[in-house]
Amino acid sequence: MTHSEAATKRSTRDGRYHHGDLRNALVRAAAELAESGGPEAVTVRAAARHVGVTPTAAYRHFTNHEELLNAAQGQAQQTLFGAMAEAMASLPQADAITRLGAVGRGYISFALREPGLFRTAFCGDLAPSPAFDLLASVLDELVDVGFLDPADRPDAEYAAWSTVHGMASLIIDGVLADLDDAARDKAIHRALAVVERGLATGPNAPDFS
Repeated sequence: MTHSEAATKRSTRDGRYHHGDLRNALVRAAAELAESGGPEAVTVRAAARHVGVTPTAAYRHFTNHEELLNAAQGQAQQTLFGAMAEAMASLPQADAITRLGAVGRGYISFALREPGLFRTAFCGDLAPSPAFDLLASVLDELVDVGFLDPADRPDAEYAAWSTVHGMASLIIDGVLADLDDAARDKAIHRALAVVERGLATGPNAPDFS
């Protein structure tokens, strides 16, 4: 029995991952490392230590740091999507504009709750993002109900996304990091209100003047 196989059996006895599922265990470990340390903390050796195997065993699944980080990024994107979807699901009877606000708040809440994962979700080239697709579906709903003019629909995701992402980044890494809870909530509310007004170009949109 090789040293790596012995490590695998020890890990299985510990319950840290199941034999034959080392790749997924390493991805989960990478996500946990990202939670506390951001993308810089994600390395093959660190993930191997986390699950209790040798680096040699881990390198059979991820040949370098970039491959593991890409997998961790995908996991972080899925977690972000889950936070946004959960916020929207908490308002099952809400109209489309309220659902848009819920998606934005879910996004920012995720960044506040899991800053390491949030940074990891955007640490490299952005693969197809379920969170982005969720935003797109809500914007399509705004067109369907007449809140957003169809002529203004193309690329509206980027305007909404950049506002909310910028607010989240300013809160966790920038000039808004020291705000108290009340001031932070007010800033988030104002940012989401700006997005709402900017999208209100359809025939059924309220008059904000």
